[in-house]
Amino acid sequence: MFKKQLLALSVMALVAGGAVAQTPDTLAKIKSSGTVNLGVRDSSGLAFTIGGGKYVGFHTEMAERIIDDLGKQLGIKPKINYQVITSQNRVPLVQNGTIDFECGSTTNNTARKKDVDFAVTTYVEEVRILTKKNSGIKGIADLKGKTVATTTGTTSVQTLRKNKRAEGIDFKELTGKDHADSFLLLESGRADAFVMDGSILAANAAKSKSPNDYAVVGEVLSVEPIACMMPKGDAKLKKAIDDSIVRQIKDGSLAKLYDKWFMQPIPPNNVNLNMPASASTKDAWAHPNDKPMEDYAVK
Repeated sequence: MFKKQLLALSVMALVAGGAVAQTPDTLAKIKSSGTVNLGVRDSSGLAFTIGGGKYVGFHTEMAERIIDDLGKQLGIKPKINYQVITSQNRVPLVQNGTIDFECGSTTNNTARKKDVDFAVTTYVEEVRILTKKNSGIKGIADLKGKTVATTTGTTSVQTLRKNKRAEGIDFKELTGKDHADSFLLLESGRADAFVMDGSILAANAAKSKSPNDYAVVGEVLSVEPIACMMPKGDAKLKKAIDDSIVRQIKDGSLAKLYDKWFMQPIPPNNVNLNMPASASTKDAWAHPNDKPMEDYAVK
């Protein structure tokens, strides 16, 4: 009887130990390795590359400041390993620990929150339509009979189809493997419009060969909170990242960073996106929160 009880206790201890072992402790991992594996994007409006292994943008630079704050907390100066992610692989790479956290252009929604956690919102996005100025497209009604591009693995795919059903408009969909690929569909004439986050549309147009050929048009199709994404259940990491973001908000450095990347000429073509922070973004800064997009509504 005693042996059976001892065996049962041993099994319980193993199960409990396994549960504890599965709880992520990314800060301990960073302190041990001295490296942060940061997920970055290469063709987003908030995070992109200018070539030569250089990753820039509002969210990339914000993440670098977060990492600096993490280092101060841990008593180290972490090396940053920039890892390019895509719309399709970003959640799995956070889940399996390949990246420690990502600051790109990921929408915080209830479906993703089942698998990952999000920091407080740092940008509230509006999904819009990008088209060539001579296309005659002024809004979603003008997409009837047209070919519309969007990017695989993004919330804009669902937004596009939702509006397609609601408006009863028939158009052909093409999906690019990433934002640059989706823009190329528009640029090359294979698509008449590109539906995506407004910042992504503006940035891809600005980086193109002929920025003045394009215009963001029409009504707001969806309002979406964008935030840094991290492993599910890592409370210490979430608090550290949230604390850094709130610090950047309170000392005014986040607003200055926004101005640098959205209201000033940016590389590689030194084009000014001229995108003032929206009222929703300013409200997110004034009242830090991690509400999912389902708590937002197009007004």
